[in-house]
Amino acid sequence: MYNIGYDIGSSSVKAAIIDVKTGKQIAVTHEPEGEMGMITPEISWAEQDPELWWKLVCKATQKLLKHTGIDSKKIIGIGIAYQMHGLVVVDKTGIPLRNAIIWCDSRAVDIGNDAFKALGTKKCKEHLLNSPANFTASKLKWVCENEPEVYAKIYKYMLPGDYIAFKFSGDITTTINGLSEGTLWDYKTHKPADWLLDFYNIDVSLTPDLVENFSFQGKVNQQAALDSGLPIGTPIMYRAGDQPNNALSLNVMKPGEVAATGGTSGVVYALTDNMGTNELERINHFAHVNYTKSTPIVGKLLCINGAGIQYRWMKNNTAAKTYNDMNQLAVKVPVGSNGLSVMPFGNGAERMLGNKNIGARMLNLNLNKHSQGTVYRATLEGIAFSFIYGMKFIKNDNTVLQLIRAGNDNLFRSEVFSNTIASLIGQEIEIYNTTGAIGAARAASFKQNELNALGASISNNDYVRSYTPKKDNNAYIEAYAKWEQELEIILNNQ
Repeated sequence: MYNIGYDIGSSSVKAAIIDVKTGKQIAVTHEPEGEMGMITPEISWAEQDPELWWKLVCKATQKLLKHTGIDSKKIIGIGIAYQMHGLVVVDKTGIPLRNAIIWCDSRAVDIGNDAFKALGTKKCKEHLLNSPANFTASKLKWVCENEPEVYAKIYKYMLPGDYIAFKFSGDITTTINGLSEGTLWDYKTHKPADWLLDFYNIDVSLTPDLVENFSFQGKVNQQAALDSGLPIGTPIMYRAGDQPNNALSLNVMKPGEVAATGGTSGVVYALTDNMGTNELERINHFAHVNYTKSTPIVGKLLCINGAGIQYRWMKNNTAAKTYNDMNQLAVKVPVGSNGLSVMPFGNGAERMLGNKNIGARMLNLNLNKHSQGTVYRATLEGIAFSFIYGMKFIKNDNTVLQLIRAGNDNLFRSEVFSNTIASLIGQEIEIYNTTGAIGAARAASFKQNELNALGASISNNDYVRSYTPKKDNNAYIEAYAKWEQELEIILNNQ
């Protein structure tokens, strides 16, 4: 028997089939073949058609079934992961009333900032663990203010994953995990934050009913069966946003464990059971997939805009053919890159830098001694140093970092990058060969009280290697101290 998992991203929809008994991945695919586009009616807006997500889910499902030759009747569970913070609004028939406003759309920034000032730091810290910021609640307020004719027809709002679950089943539901992404969950009362909707003059009845992350969440109906090729009655058993799900995929489930991603942007997602925080703007807090009232585990999320995009720029604009070639040249250069420093912040304003946009910079370039390999190493070190710089805000916010786990398809494949981080934080980094879609498929087989078995399945199937801290890390410490000093000079002069 098999499960199928989906990861609804903003660039593509990923799908995976796993063997339920062993947890092993059978096949993985994505749609479209290229990259899904975004609709940008205005500068800083980003929208997508929710119906396109569904069409791609169906196409990916049919492709997997055809490629593997698996009888669809042997698919016994569905898991769904999805891009966080989005907003889908539907009428009473379930038809979207407008395009989805997705995670990277910033039209509601001022709405969230004004709400934060009006509600006050104490209220937001104790109840939301976040500023309302540019999350789903603020985006819904934008619709209310700017598209009253749309707002008047709204029956329910949903997160992107809620919409896909609805398309499969016809049931409109959401999760605590999902509401927390939209600053719509009150951690103090353990209830939806209706008071925030009241503040925004939004009807609280628009919030869907709640289901548990690991639970029966509906089953494939007749229309969905025709569209997707899955049998009528196939149950949806798991749902979570992409960052909590990525952590689950890496078996990051306990306080002190960290899931890290070094893609176009960088993400550090650290788990804690301490509900206190003094960081409401540099760091976001979201209910983890195993959050309950009795075990309130949350993920502290740090996003670094300027990360892998810097290394990709280097590849595209130098003579490098592959990232592996770049990594091999970088490894030959000593720690500290012979004094060359790179500031990898060329992808917009950075929240951890106080929303300053300092740009990407290369400092201390010496044309007589610095080579191509030096530039590559300095870039990898600069990105790694930015992770270390951001992690200090997490560590200083009542959080212990004991173990980092990362995927095998990003910057963490680089020995220079991973050794730099491991040696500076003094903690091991474990690398796993997995994806969000695989994690979602596996999670569909487990209940809340069976997560240790899920973790064992991940470790047995996906573990690749570990990077351990260097015993003599003085060179790393000196290089980072110099880099941080140069960063502080730039910030102070900004």
